[in-house]
Amino acid sequence: SVTITVKGDEIHLDFVSPPQVRAGLNVVYTALLSTVYYAVKTVVDPTVLPNAGLARPIHVTAKKGTLLNCAHPAAVDGRIAACQRVVDLIHGALAEVVPDRVTAACNGSVAVASFSGTRPDGSLWVYLETIGGGFGARHNKDGLDGVHVHMTNTSNLPLESLETEYPLTLVAYELVDGSGGAGEFRGGMGLRRVYRAEADCRVSVGGSRFVSHPWGLKGGLSGACGSFTVIGAPDRLVNGAGDIHKGDVLEIITPGAGGYGAPRERAPASVAADIRDGRVPLDIAKSVYTV
Repeated sequence: SVTITVKGDEIHLDFVSPPQVRAGLNVVYTALLSTVYYAVKTVVDPTVLPNAGLARPIHVTAKKGTLLNCAHPAAVDGRIAACQRVVDLIHGALAEVVPDRVTAACNGSVAVASFSGTRPDGSLWVYLETIGGGFGARHNKDGLDGVHVHMTNTSNLPLESLETEYPLTLVAYELVDGSGGAGEFRGGMGLRRVYRAEADCRVSVGGSRFVSHPWGLKGGLSGACGSFTVIGAPDRLVNGAGDIHKGDVLEIITPGAGGYGAPRERAPASVAADIRDGRVPLDIAKSVYTV
């Protein structure tokens, strides 16, 4: 949780989080600061330069030895996942007072897939990629589909290059219908990316929002959660990692994003377009929109 207090021209953010963990989700204090600076800047004034003048009036506290202010020798390689959720915390708190300046929750994650194995000549190959998801709706505009949000911004490797360089085949790469939360303005959709292993290899996947949904604002509905699955062999992955065999198919679904405003306030033309384009399944549209 975070408690935000504004006093004059200064803002104080006091974070409470669990004790640091063995997994690489722990956040060093400097990473917490950079996340806070970003989140506050996006709401207060996106044009402010990212310099000492931005940082000086922002005060951040978090107990040492906790997830959001870890102590050596805590593992920190996956801290970006926690940082994404820190943005959700700050935006969610500020939405109480400036809702028109805050988007509904984005996918709150950065899905990561890392594959590794040995080529026939004995050399090692490693392939890592990050995958986007939904961007939250705002008070006057739909969210974006299948993009990186907040603390990340990387491009995907074209499938022609992927399949040429590595023993992987991309079976599907598509937006997830209905994953954006309904609202007067609809949340962005998540992505579905499906790989088939053409050789035995090791895979490690990471992400967030597998259980908790990206929240909507002002009556908007939540976006859908994400998932990682080896189709037909879910036991291949234990805590997100495992050995997969030639022919195994890994499905990665990233979270969508929350909607903004009451769904029944959505313009009829936009509702019709949502249904036509498959963004919102017809049965859901009938239950939440005036069609």
